[in-house]
Amino acid sequence: MNRGEQPASNRLQRDTESEQDRRLILRAQAGDAGAFRLLIERHQRRVFAIALGLVRDEQDAREIAQEAFLRVHKGLPQFHGGSTFFTWLYRIVTNLSIDLMRKPSRREADLHFALEVDDADSTLLPAVDADPYDVVRRGELSERISRALEQLPPYHRGVILMREVEGMSYEEMAEAMQVSKGTIMSRLFHARKKLQRALLDCHEEECQGVESA
Repeated sequence: MNRGEQPASNRLQRDTESEQDRRLILRAQAGDAGAFRLLIERHQRRVFAIALGLVRDEQDAREIAQEAFLRVHKGLPQFHGGSTFFTWLYRIVTNLSIDLMRKPSRREADLHFALEVDDADSTLLPAVDADPYDVVRRGELSERISRALEQLPPYHRGVILMREVEGMSYEEMAEAMQVSKGTIMSRLFHARKKLQRALLDCHEEECQGVESA
């Protein structure tokens, strides 16, 4: 796909999602419990993935997702669409994740990234006729990226996930993080530099391990 077409495509998809969310929110605010349940179903996997990408622990990510939806339920009557529902939800998840990572007990703990794929159609699963060497190589790259992400501070990890994984615009990122667009661009620049450095360090560690073996 032409990279120049991606922002427009992402924007169109997000606008469609926002309109669908808006209709469900209006129904939920009118007392339709089924509409709120649909909102949760539409976003629960995404919320879990965002939290997991930030806190790097599956159980913590599940608890953050649960707490995020509880806060959404409590705050829904006061939600008037000043931002998109997803941006509001992303802000809640990000704040909960950062609050957790700031806890002393959390900083002292070892962080392990465990991603459980339970979708049989997920693109993370290799095709039956996939080249075994290619599958192994992509798995090693994924592990290296995961290790590099763990070395980033939360706010840098967050902007990488928002931009590279969620495809959010600078404006959406600024709204979600409640900072200026310039701050987002600066954070993203430094986050990418740190990620490149961390990836290089991981590669050098692997090479040294092979040489000493």
